[in-house]
Amino acid sequence: YRGYILELEDKSKAENKSDQYDFIGSGISANKVYDLYLRLEDDVLSKNPDVVFIYVGVNDVWHKTLLGTGTDADKFEKFYLAILKKLKDKNIKAVLVTPAVVGEKTDMSNPLDGDLNKYCNIIRDIAKKNDLPLVDLRKEFGNYYKTNNPNNEEKNILTYDKVHLNTKGNQLVADLMWKVVKGF
Repeated sequence: YRGYILELEDKSKAENKSDQYDFIGSGISANKVYDLYLRLEDDVLSKNPDVVFIYVGVNDVWHKTLLGTGTDADKFEKFYLAILKKLKDKNIKAVLVTPAVVGEKTDMSNPLDGDLNKYCNIIRDIAKKNDLPLVDLRKEFGNYYKTNNPNNEEKNILTYDKVHLNTKGNQLVADLMWKVVKGF
């Protein structure tokens, strides 16, 4: 699947703005918030970005059940705030992104919906308290499912396995991020 970074590049080209933006993906499979914190200096700050999208949380929730290695909510918030502080100290704009899904069922019967909502609320609160832009994937995916998942499927709508984005999922994320990028 083409990731949302490539989709963002396509959007910038389509609007003749590719000379204004360099999109650099720094995500690593299975990373959690503390992994981001530990590699922030080498993988992000060293590139001198103007804007950083902080898109983390799915593995912090999912890995609790899957592997027993998730992140407790209080630690999640502390590491998240520490990342923000490092960005702020370097005058780098931050855009907060809520995790989208661990399962695509629309009736709140995905086993991790409650935990995922809790972590999304932490991110929403941080965005509000710090007056930071928010890409609320959790909300936007939910809205998409209302009209595009009438059979309450657990996958194959915006993900191929309940977590990882398929083509439509990557396009939706890129659309939402692009709206924010154009605002800077």
